[in-house]
Amino acid sequence: MGLNKKSVDDINVQGKRVLVRCDFNVPMKEGVITDENRLVAALPTIKKLIADGGKVILCSHMGKPKGEPKPELSLAPVAARLSELLGQEVKFAADPEVVGPNAKAAVEAMKDGEVILLENTRYRIEETKNQEAFSKDLASLAEVFVNDAFGTAHRAHCSNVGVTEYIDTCAVGYLMQKEIDFLGNAVENPVRPFVAILGGAKVADKLNVISNLLEKCDTLIIGGGMAYTFMKAQGKEVGNSLVDDTKIDYCLEMIKKAEDLGKQLLLPIDTTIAASFPNPIDGPIEVCAVDADKIPADMQGLDIGPKTAELYADAVKNAKTVVWNGPMGVFENPTLAAGTIAVAKALADTDATTIIGGGDSAAAVNQLGFGDKMSHISTGGGASLEFLEGKELPGVAAADDK
Repeated sequence: MGLNKKSVDDINVQGKRVLVRCDFNVPMKEGVITDENRLVAALPTIKKLIADGGKVILCSHMGKPKGEPKPELSLAPVAARLSELLGQEVKFAADPEVVGPNAKAAVEAMKDGEVILLENTRYRIEETKNQEAFSKDLASLAEVFVNDAFGTAHRAHCSNVGVTEYIDTCAVGYLMQKEIDFLGNAVENPVRPFVAILGGAKVADKLNVISNLLEKCDTLIIGGGMAYTFMKAQGKEVGNSLVDDTKIDYCLEMIKKAEDLGKQLLLPIDTTIAASFPNPIDGPIEVCAVDADKIPADMQGLDIGPKTAELYADAVKNAKTVVWNGPMGVFENPTLAAGTIAVAKALADTDATTIIGGGDSAAAVNQLGFGDKMSHISTGGGASLEFLEGKELPGVAAADDK
């Protein structure tokens, strides 16, 4: 996997038109941006290109307009908020066809260090199909391309992959660079011991991740809903817990793979159970040891138990690299968050490089207040999973090698 990519520090954009693919897919409510993390995260790359005297043309998708202009998915509010965050005007090109008369006129009139924002790239039906008409339109605006949108890096679309075929200089921005440095290199070239922690509901979502990480890591820890399929595979009674019966053989294969490779595979030794999701929210829950007790037929496991939390925290103590994807239980419910909190705390306390692989685990770490204690929190859910699977991401591959 080629991870040595040209970054914004390796290119000269003075006086050049630079098309920058950002991730401005922010949540909106009645025309107001409700979470602007993604806008703030894009600022370092944008500011660098402004400071270097580039003519900065920003583009992004938002939501799923599926190839037609939907006013509620317009990027106009993003341009307004970005102007405030940057302290300079971000001119909005309001073309339903994205690259239209407004965009062309605005680009034509640009001075060095100015910024414009194009309309939602998914207003064009070609975008998600990576068809060349739209790729050529986008490329016609610029001489340099910078991709800083990791969240869509696992998809080959016009605005992140297609466009690179028609622009000579293609680099990655600071956000993409950080994802490659942390996530890509953690998997390909980790400082050992390397501990990977996987949670979340379904084994099916993580098949390739489990298999790939077993080859790369020293210890693999399994928690969350998918642990119960592994436990059932080991012949344990899991009651009414979430189980994917079609994946029992797969779990047995993975247990054997760990043995064959001499890797440590840790599974829960106790589990927090309830008859159903606690109602009231702080309703009664019990802890059940996995080996000594059977989970009763009418109960289900909803979080790892305290002994498991201790075992997992212990495994992290001497690690040098830790990657975590997926919560240990139903962390949205305070009574069922103990396992996830324990793992987050262990990661916050370790000296290891700690990498949170997007999605629910990123939300959990941030909500629980441990965000600033992690080395890196990935900005992409699907993209970070595919990185952990060892797949080449089209959005990364399309950038020039150094």
